[in-house]
Amino acid sequence: MDVSFTGSVFLGMSVDGFIARLDGDLSWRTGGGEAGGAPDDGAGGDFGFAEFLSGVDALVMGRATYEFIAPFADWPYQGKPVHVLSTSLPADVDPRITVHRSLGETVAALDAAGYRRVYVDGGRTVHAFLAAGLVSDLTLSRVPVLIGTGLTPFGELAADVPLEHVGTRSFAGGMVQSTYRVRR
Repeated sequence: MDVSFTGSVFLGMSVDGFIARLDGDLSWRTGGGEAGGAPDDGAGGDFGFAEFLSGVDALVMGRATYEFIAPFADWPYQGKPVHVLSTSLPADVDPRITVHRSLGETVAALDAAGYRRVYVDGGRTVHAFLAAGLVSDLTLSRVPVLIGTGLTPFGELAADVPLEHVGTRSFAGGMVQSTYRVRR
């Protein structure tokens, strides 16, 4: 798919690769810090999330991610356009977001807006963007816990997605964060 923007992923996950339990529970992240995929390993801090967010023009997420973040007292994406991919949310559900019904509609709107770098969040949305070849980089923060089963953005893909390791950092508390560039 030929578009003017690049998709960037920033996810917190368990060491075994899950972003949430099957019921959506995130308590294994040891509380706090879940907004926008920013993990919390119990040591505090935002682990580079604010810097990452400052480098994107807009966000796209799925309905479940939006519904998790929507009730937060402080909207974590002030000043950033937020697009939500959903077939069930009413178009006028929240003035802070724009709802799109399909991946194609979402991609067309992001492209037409002239965004250069878009933060892609939420398991199904990340998977759809990966499958469509619309992700350029991934920052994956592994929280030091195994949860055994759960939700992953890395389900079946039509082909391998080769990655180039950019860098890895470790944090107090044991969290390890690796960044990868998608090789084309």
